Amino acid sequence: MGKLVYIGCFLLFSLTGHGQNEALFHKATEAYNKGAYDEAIANYLDILDNGQHSASVYFNLGNAHYKRNEIASSIYYYEKALLLDPNDAEIRNNLGYAQNMTLDAIDPLPETGLAKLYGNITNIMTFDQWAVLAVVCILVFVLLYILFAYATYSSRKRWAFITSLMVLFMGVLSVIFAYVQYRDFKADQPAIIFADEITIRSEPNTNSEEVFSLHAGTKVNLLDELNDWHKIRIANGQIGWVPAAEVKAIKDF
Repeated sequence: MGKLVYIGCFLLFSLTGHGQNEALFHKATEAYNKGAYDEAIANYLDILDNGQHSASVYFNLGNAHYKRNEIASSIYYYEKALLLDPNDAEIRNNLGYAQNMTLDAIDPLPETGLAKLYGNITNIMTFDQWAVLAVVCILVFVLLYILFAYATYSSRKRWAFITSLMVLFMGVLSVIFAYVQYRDFKADQPAIIFADEITIRSEPNTNSEEVFSLHAGTKVNLLDELNDWHKIRIANGQIGWVPAAEVKAIKDF
């Protein structure tokens, strides 16, 4: 299953002076290496209860649950780790192993060429990074405008003017991409089904029509909530209602 511990997690605990969390982390690591997965999980959860959220802790929780053959829980924690460190190849690898253990094979809706291009461009950076780039572009635009205003040579004025327009255009695009990324982030509310098997219904009550069924470990997107029910959508576009107790949101940090 790959590495158990990230060095970065240990360094984080050491640098921040969280002695209690560091001790819990070492206890969890020792318990995991001995095969005492219940104890390891309990210690990792204590770290989270202390307010220390990191990709490393969630990754290790996913590993411990995987060793216990608790696939839904392992996927849940791998997904949370991936949110905090989306570029980590080992998290993706272990998540893939866990997802291969699930029963539901759901084909996602096909993307158009335009949608793929849009995703490839906007996903180059996070909305925070796009926002920072927008601020930098605006500052550079101001500096170039000042240079344009005070330049004595026409060639410098022309260069400053053209460059400032290009930078301003990039800044506007960055603002748009930041907004789009943030909107998509808020709209995306992933969750994991925890019931061994659950019937998805057309309305938020047990008397409504049965639409389809799902099994533990399947990833869904939360759309709405009513009383003790969640409205969900799966990758192929199907929509239905599931009891709130049978699904856990991934972004509940």
